Amino acid sequence: MLQKEECLRLIAKHRADEVVVTTMGLTVPWAKLSTHPLDYASVGSAMGHAADFALGIALARPEREVIVLNGDGSMLMCLGTLATITGLRTPPSNYTLFVCDNGTYEVTGNQPVPGNRGFSWPTVAKGVGFQQVYEFEEADALDTALPKILKGRREKEAGPVFVNLKIAEAAEPPPDRWGGFPYPYLQESLAESTHKLRRALATES
Repeated sequence: MLQKEECLRLIAKHRADEVVVTTMGLTVPWAKLSTHPLDYASVGSAMGHAADFALGIALARPEREVIVLNGDGSMLMCLGTLATITGLRTPPSNYTLFVCDNGTYEVTGNQPVPGNRGFSWPTVAKGVGFQQVYEFEEADALDTALPKILKGRREKEAGPVFVNLKIAEAAEPPPDRWGGFPYPYLQESLAESTHKLRRALATES
C-alpha cells in the first residue's frame, strides 16, 4: 500500500507546468514539496468542490493541463462531479483527477467513509464514462506510469483521466489559511489565491 507523502513526491517529480489543485488532507503535504505559482489550495470554502473548480479551469484553458489532488472523502461529497465531467459534449482531455483513497475522512478524525468495504473508485469512474482509469498500490508502478498519465494523453485526445491511489491511513489535521502554516498558498485568503492563480494563467497566455 502507498503512503500519501510518497505518492505526492512522485507526482511532484513528474509534474511540469500543470495547474495543481489540492484540498483537505493533500494541501499541506503538497505545500512541503512545491511552491509553483500554479498551485492552488481549494481550502476555506466550498468543501468537496476541488474537482469542480479544477474542471472550470480545464474548460476555460484547454491548452493548460490541470491536475486535481483529491481525497476519497472529498470526492464522495460531490460524487456527481464525475458524471458532469464525462457527460460534457467534449470532456476535457487536459484534466487529470487523482483520488487518494484511504477509506476515511482523514482531517476530521479518520471516520470511515460510508460503504468503504468493497467500494471501488475505478468501477465508479468507468461506470460514469472515464475512458482512462488507473489504480495503484505500489510506488514503483506509479512512478513508471506517471510520465504517460501526465504527458501522454493530450496527443490521443482520449478525454479526462481518473487515477485512484490506494494509500495507508494518515492523520493530517484540517488545513487552515489562518493557522500559521509557513506555506505561501495558505497565507492568503481564498479570494486572493484565486486572483493570484488567474493572474498567473493570464501571464502565460
